[in-house]
Amino acid sequence: MSIEKGLNALPGVEATVNFATESARVAFDSTSCDIATFISTIEGLGYGARTLAETTPDMLDAEVRERVAMLKTRLMVSLVLAVPVAVVSMFMALQFDSWQWYALLFSTPVVTWGAWPFHRAALMNARHRNTTMDTLISLGIVAATGWSLWALIWGGATDHHHGSSMSSAPHVYFEVAVSVTVFLLAGRYFEARAKRRAGDALRALLALGARNATVLRDGEEVVIEAALIKVGDLIVVRPGEIIAADGIVQEGESTIDASMLTGESVPVDVSKGSKVTGTTVNLTGRIVVKARRVGADSTFAQMTKLVRDAQSTKAPVQRLADRVSSVFVPTVIAISVLTFIGWYVLGDDLNRVADSFTAAVAVLIIACPCALGLATPTALMVGSGRAAQMGIVIKGVDVLQSTRRIDTVVFDKTGTVTTGVMQLIDVVCASGVSREEILGYAGALEHASEHPVAKAIANAARNELGTLGSVGHFESIAGMGTVGVVNGKRVMVGGEPLFQTQLTIVSKEMKDALHTARNSGNTAVLVAYDGSAKGVCVIADQPKQHSAEAIADLRKLGLRPVLLTGDNRATAVAVAQQVGIDTDEQHVIAGVLPAEKVRVVADLQERGYAVAMVGDGVNDAAALAQSDVGIAMGTGTDVAMNASDLTIVSGDLRLVSDAILLSRATLRTISANVFWAFIYNAAAIPLAALGYMNPMWAGLAMAFSSVFVVSNSLRLRTAKLTPHTAFVHATR
Repeated sequence: MSIEKGLNALPGVEATVNFATESARVAFDSTSCDIATFISTIEGLGYGARTLAETTPDMLDAEVRERVAMLKTRLMVSLVLAVPVAVVSMFMALQFDSWQWYALLFSTPVVTWGAWPFHRAALMNARHRNTTMDTLISLGIVAATGWSLWALIWGGATDHHHGSSMSSAPHVYFEVAVSVTVFLLAGRYFEARAKRRAGDALRALLALGARNATVLRDGEEVVIEAALIKVGDLIVVRPGEIIAADGIVQEGESTIDASMLTGESVPVDVSKGSKVTGTTVNLTGRIVVKARRVGADSTFAQMTKLVRDAQSTKAPVQRLADRVSSVFVPTVIAISVLTFIGWYVLGDDLNRVADSFTAAVAVLIIACPCALGLATPTALMVGSGRAAQMGIVIKGVDVLQSTRRIDTVVFDKTGTVTTGVMQLIDVVCASGVSREEILGYAGALEHASEHPVAKAIANAARNELGTLGSVGHFESIAGMGTVGVVNGKRVMVGGEPLFQTQLTIVSKEMKDALHTARNSGNTAVLVAYDGSAKGVCVIADQPKQHSAEAIADLRKLGLRPVLLTGDNRATAVAVAQQVGIDTDEQHVIAGVLPAEKVRVVADLQERGYAVAMVGDGVNDAAALAQSDVGIAMGTGTDVAMNASDLTIVSGDLRLVSDAILLSRATLRTISANVFWAFIYNAAAIPLAALGYMNPMWAGLAMAFSSVFVVSNSLRLRTAKLTPHTAFVHATR
């Protein structure tokens, strides 16, 4: 909060500081501030800072390891020295003459060197008139040690005789000072280890990118740093190497492992013209990739930026915790002083000072609001990191709030529920004509056309027959079809209007097949040669492999799926039937223009539905922005992804339910953490003030509170998310 206040005090600056990720996200006016100003401001507050551009994954990991190792060393040394102090102080049978001086000797390194991280942070903040959780810890340790020194040097504490507790001489509290230090160091150590595990997903994500790349320069292969790749560079990628930038394959064929980026374990075949994404791994053949998006514009860079941005946002419940924390420490110090006064005025005459001091120090120690500061960022860090591993990018914590209310999921059809690629699904042949014959003529002719329907027929023919015949006198008639000569025969492929203009015979059998296919919501064309129609090719945009399973998963969550498309109703109903969406007009909304999709989503919201919109195209962007939660397919356009709240990198619809479940689980964890943190402090402070908890146990309870919050967040890494048991993405 000190850093956040310091940055926000600069002109034109809006900063958010994340305690768990130890990062600041700063929006600023470049005419009045620059990055150097931010760094000097943070350093002036007693902390170090650098830009993310100067930070490598290895550097981050090394720093975290070093911090954990340092805490472990302080903890172990302090523990070895503290144990004899605690034992001799607590068991009178072990006490000997002047044992207090030995307790001072063993305690001094613990309360100075061992507790130095707490003292240093408290002093730094005191210089800027701030108080923090470290202020309370440092005050408690200093108070216990200071009292003990006074009692030992001037108060006659050594007058306590061996084996006797009956003395008017003041007690020493070295065991309180060392125990609090050890317990809090242990808490910080386990907290640091847990935070390191919580950040593993993001560090693993950052480490995925290629460090070096081989590029072609004047026909020669040159190895350069991946950061130096420019748009248009030709990158040579051999088997086993990481693709260094988004691009298009120019040479070669291979299979690509995209699992680290998309969560999809099945390798993808690529050849000339295929798009590939940076950070994916080339498995088999040598390929040459022309760089299309590099550096900060690459898919990988955008994904890591979105994850980092998501982790830096704050939920409303965390903003409440921040406001409470800002006045919490001064309030606790005041309560501690009042506790001392209350016990001194109302306490037992014999132990008045000791009891007053013990209760006051216990209040200081137990009230440290560490758990409040960790409640939201650790859960968000683990949740968003887990999502990134699964191929889900969550833009911010506000998305988590919205997913809890979702009851309706609206799906765009083409490219979202379906593949977006036309495929030949059937060939109806006239009597005496074979499928191979129809495909041979139609495939050869359509191979010369760029129309999506033509491509579907040509691809199917090539896959089934291998080589295709040559075409002569090819002609494409706009809106009707194609005509040409194949193997000496005049061949036509198209709709009925084409055949009417060409005076070609279409039998009732072929007309019925054509109309049946179209009534089923499919696209159909006639194939004719020798003066009459010989067959009907049926083409459709097929549902994706797992679309039906994805819809079933959403139904299990109690969500209502709706299909929204610009296609005709027959086609939309056919797709809805295949994937398990109800086919009435409330669940299948067809014939909608791109501009009208926003209106449909808004109408649903006005009727009281909380709507999630799933889409992939430019025409879906406005509807994604209008919806309560916009979910974009990563296989779609950048415009759609920028307008969305969640991005499914792989385009696998099954991840929609996982994204919703993970968002809800993360929000539940945040709520549980904040509830625990508030309840802990609300209950612990009165208990300490009333004398039911001594400072040593208060330190243990405070340390446990922080470790509990971080450990509870870590449960998200292994939470069972999917509503079905046959497929668990976390095992990928």
